[in-house]
Amino acid sequence: MQAQVEQWLKEGTVDLFIGYKKIDGHVMPHFFSMDNIDEVKDLVPGQAHYSLEKVATKVAADHPDMNIGILLARDCNQQALNVLTIWNQLNSDHIKTIDAFEDPCPPEQAEDNAPYKQQNGLGKTLVPEDVEAFDQPERFSRWMYEFSKCMKCYGCRNICPVCFCKECSLEHKDLVGTGNLPPEIPIFHLVRAVHMAGRCIDCGLCEEACPSDIPLRLLYRKVNDIVKDVYDYETGISPDQSPFSVLGEKVILETTPINE
Repeated sequence: MQAQVEQWLKEGTVDLFIGYKKIDGHVMPHFFSMDNIDEVKDLVPGQAHYSLEKVATKVAADHPDMNIGILLARDCNQQALNVLTIWNQLNSDHIKTIDAFEDPCPPEQAEDNAPYKQQNGLGKTLVPEDVEAFDQPERFSRWMYEFSKCMKCYGCRNICPVCFCKECSLEHKDLVGTGNLPPEIPIFHLVRAVHMAGRCIDCGLCEEACPSDIPLRLLYRKVNDIVKDVYDYETGISPDQSPFSVLGEKVILETTPINE
């Protein structure tokens, strides 16, 4: 891997390689280029859960002609790359990758045995079918319990490899009120769930980042199940544009009163 990256940099195949380097005992994202080619010997695969492909989108936005190499440490990193390419956030002609899969996507979850959560919330080991076994009032009650723990830290959005909107709906005052904690529920999480339709690759980073232990994967898996059932579209695998990508040349957000 190190020899491959060094060769790419010297030959000009890539101008920049985004990988991992151990710094003070911690595996951290790092940029490798001809300016610091001697550091390539410190490139490590690691099991750190960073969305390096999202970092690449930031670089590509500022330098669209730059050839970028990316270390894919988890199998879902490739799916994220596919989504970002389909949504024109990355140009595949300017991307080179090295596979170094060391960790599954998503990581296995331990059974949540907390009695109160079992009685009132939703465990991370559940699948959408398990939740649908509850009647509608109980499903609503359990989801509201989970959403009520949210502190609106935006960790789920910030870590997500396929969140790339320049203007985030979660910060639009007409959708999500500002200054209130917990945020307005369930609108905050429903807005994000809608945006995950046709995008979520089930990497699990949102759950890892969430300090409130909300089973976000469960919500987004349900959304993607609907996308699969209705449109026969598998996010990160289907080569075509997401069925939700046809938005026209200009999108205007207008508020519409909700009839009670």
